[in-house]
Amino acid sequence: MPPKPLILSFDTSVAHCAAALVSGDQILGCQSEALQKGQAERLIPMLEEVLKGAGKSWSDLDLIAVGVGPGNFTGVRIAVSTARGLALSLGVPAVGVSVFEALAFGANGRVTISRDARRGMVFSQMFEDGGAVSDPVMAEGVVDDAVIDPVKIAFSAAGKGGGTPPAPLYLRSADAGLPSDPPPTILP
Repeated sequence: MPPKPLILSFDTSVAHCAAALVSGDQILGCQSEALQKGQAERLIPMLEEVLKGAGKSWSDLDLIAVGVGPGNFTGVRIAVSTARGLALSLGVPAVGVSVFEALAFGANGRVTISRDARRGMVFSQMFEDGGAVSDPVMAEGVVDDAVIDPVKIAFSAAGKGGGTPPAPLYLRSADAGLPSDPPPTILP
């Protein structure tokens, strides 16, 4: 029987920093902290703590799994860029898992997964038996955010394997715009 892949998964798409280490269906470590800010500073130390707690090292990893959103713009960018950097430096694949895929993992029958998109809007996607049956959308509505379980991210990623590097899932256009002031004149 081939060895089960060792998967390190993490998410910073909401006001938290969460990480898990799994091998097959065995959870070797899991940690989550509520954070309004500071995910960039906390993520790598948390990943190291999860690895060390399981007696593993970076070189033992077979796959990196990351939550790609939708969610907080900066949080999603932190997680995705960390996953891509780790995958490149360790020579292992990285897989992106949407918040919807993680929350739908293991669900039976038809379910709609909804996430708070702020400003009276929700992000949602329909699934049947864990597989997407619609594209993710943004619509009017209100829903409470559930914490994203990094274990579900790992389990969802295990079925995807490697491939395309993870990319953020954005369903709302950027809030930032060009400045209204004219650019400064550059003197010779």
